[in-house]
Amino acid sequence: MKPFLLTLAALVLLSQVIPGNTEKCWNLHGSCREKCSKNEKVYVFCMSGKLCCVKPKFLPNVSPKPIRT
Repeated sequence: MKPFLLTLAALVLLSQVIPGNTEKCWNLHGSCREKCSKNEKVYVFCMSGKLCCVKPKFLPNVSPKPIRT
């Protein structure tokens, strides 16, 4: 029983020490980071000021609207 409790305590401590990127953005399809990877694009900024890195397939297809006069 003691080895099990020791292992459980170690796992709990490690989960607190190892940082994870838990901040999500863009309807949970993006991740907030300092720098995006090659296959990601920046569309908006996160509340923390970091870049919201989103894969291109989740970006909206926005075409400019013509100006009516």
